[in-house]
Amino acid sequence: MALIRWEPFREIEGLQREMNQLFDTLTPRTQGRVNGSFIPAAEMQESRESIDLKLEVPGIEAKDLDVQVMAEAVSVSGERKTEQKIEEKGLTRSEFRYGKFQRVIPLPVRIQNDKVQAEYKDGILHLTLPKAEAEKNKVFKVNLG
Repeated sequence: MALIRWEPFREIEGLQREMNQLFDTLTPRTQGRVNGSFIPAAEMQESRESIDLKLEVPGIEAKDLDVQVMAEAVSVSGERKTEQKIEEKGLTRSEFRYGKFQRVIPLPVRIQNDKVQAEYKDGILHLTLPKAEAEKNKVFKVNLG
């Protein structure tokens, strides 16, 4: 009779893989979409003075975007409208997502929401969010024991 070495971590990895597959089937996701809805991709960069936030919203005009900035979050909503096409021959297939969307992005620090600068160019919404004065001057003391 041969002895077989039991490796519990290998069994845990297998269980984790099975759970991931289960959740993937329950919540179908593709990049930029959850359950068929369009969700704009975001990029956030923090400096000493401000937070730069970029959102990718291609195919939407600036007038169709609603941007609301609170002290601790940014909300961007809008609608990607469908184009009416009449085609006599052939088949049209579209993977574009149309309809309303909203994305709320929590901010890591409080900002001065009355001094936000915005620019919209080539489908990229760029917001410069200046930090509140109290956040700029925060110093944290670290206890080492």
